[in-house]
Amino acid sequence: MKKRVTIQGIAGCYHEAAARAYFGEEDIETVACTTFPEMFDRMAHDHSLLGIMAIENTIAGSLLQNHELLRKSNLNVVGEYKLRISHVLAALPGESIDDIREVNSHPMALMQCGEFLKAHPRMKLVEKDDTAGSAQEIAQQRLEGHAAICGRLAAEIYGLNILAEGIETNKRNFTRFLIMADPLYSDLLTAGKRINKSSLVFSLPHTQGSLSKVLTILSFYDINLSKIQSMPIIGREWEYRFYIDLTFDNFTRYKQSLEAIRPLTKNFKILGEYAEFNQPL
Repeated sequence: MKKRVTIQGIAGCYHEAAARAYFGEEDIETVACTTFPEMFDRMAHDHSLLGIMAIENTIAGSLLQNHELLRKSNLNVVGEYKLRISHVLAALPGESIDDIREVNSHPMALMQCGEFLKAHPRMKLVEKDDTAGSAQEIAQQRLEGHAAICGRLAAEIYGLNILAEGIETNKRNFTRFLIMADPLYSDLLTAGKRINKSSLVFSLPHTQGSLSKVLTILSFYDINLSKIQSMPIIGREWEYRFYIDLTFDNFTRYKQSLEAIRPLTKNFKILGEYAEFNQPL
């Protein structure tokens, strides 16, 4: 039976590309959502749905809204995937790069392809809601002289011709995605995998050295802090909520470290325990 996976965006978006890469494209049926809150709402009402969500990018940084959506939900993180973001320039079949007068894409994608676009000053840049949507619009409306900056998957799905590929300026552009599931299915999805990473969230009292004490304990137990993201707590001036990712070799010592830091924190929550993505990038 195919897994049903919610994504933010339309067919061909980078979320779908990541879902296909993680689960295998023959094994999933994607459920497209317009926004991230819509994703979480759908999963809250259909516990069999899985989800894949971008959480950080090596250029743009963390998606803070998505950290909060995950914290407020009842979902567990059961995996992660890191996707290299590689953009192509795509247009209607039969068109050449000399025919292109206008380039459509998400503003972030336009920015990421700045050097390529600078070399083609004739092209007018027009911001759109997303990359795959730009490809879809050109294909459906048969917009001659228009090109989309999008992913290869979007160009293939909408039948566009790729005029140039790898046009992003920074070739080390990666997005990290989290795989999410209802707690009822979490154990099934992590079964047989080596659990060596976790995502946590907690707040700390506004006292001197509170964060330092937590980090010292984690170091004592040989736990590696691979990420820390702080966010102000609305309505509680100068207090912060911390989202952290930990990696570890010994699951027992990891659990001991959590018991040691828990009394020092407030609103402590394990967002997920899963296998670290360690394939070559």
